[in-house]
Amino acid sequence: MYSLREAARLVQAKSRDLDRWLFGYHYTKRRGEESVRAFSAPLWKTQVELAEYDEPVIGFRDLLEVRFVRAFIAHRIPLIVIRRCLESAQAIYGVDYPFTTLQFRTDGKTIFGEALKKVESEDAMVDLRNRQIVFKDIIHPSLYAGIEYNGSRATKWYPAARKDHIVLDPARQFGSPIIEDTGTPTDALYASYLAEGANDSALHLTSEIYDVALKYVRSAIKFEESLKQTAH
Repeated sequence: MYSLREAARLVQAKSRDLDRWLFGYHYTKRRGEESVRAFSAPLWKTQVELAEYDEPVIGFRDLLEVRFVRAFIAHRIPLIVIRRCLESAQAIYGVDYPFTTLQFRTDGKTIFGEALKKVESEDAMVDLRNRQIVFKDIIHPSLYAGIEYNGSRATKWYPAARKDHIVLDPARQFGSPIIEDTGTPTDALYASYLAEGANDSALHLTSEIYDVALKYVRSAIKFEESLKQTAH
């Protein structure tokens, strides 16, 4: 499970955006001469029952799915189009998390085109041709490259190069980023490195303390610093 802050850090988004996408939000709209309060529903029902926790948390599949939403938003795809695309894909594939299925990778462009046409027919201001071009750039093998599947279901995520051996596996360490060979959390290695002085000696000492190869300690440091640079 992931807090919104941790999830935002991992997918390089803002916590408040994840909150809006996953739990909905209220907004004000005009109805005639009056301003009325409206609610935009969540894009999907998250894996975790929130009543059991003190703060909003999400599951591994939520995390991967929202990574795609963030990519769409970053390419200026309107949220209404993303929602229509999601709904269409859910209906066609019969799954709750369609963006991360291999099926979506192969024919998601068609579904996206249909979603665009539906939105356009509702008089939304959407540039159909340009949005189709943009979407083709988003649904690219690189967006799926780090995801490992069992059948068509995503089961692991390698957020860095495979040679770095950093993985998010919901079956290990609660899905936090770890060194795959040892199961050591990357944030623990990074914290040790900083605590020992963030120098070459600290690098070697951390390697000895955690019994993790130097190259993987370096990978963990590089990974954690990349997340820190994009944190909100």
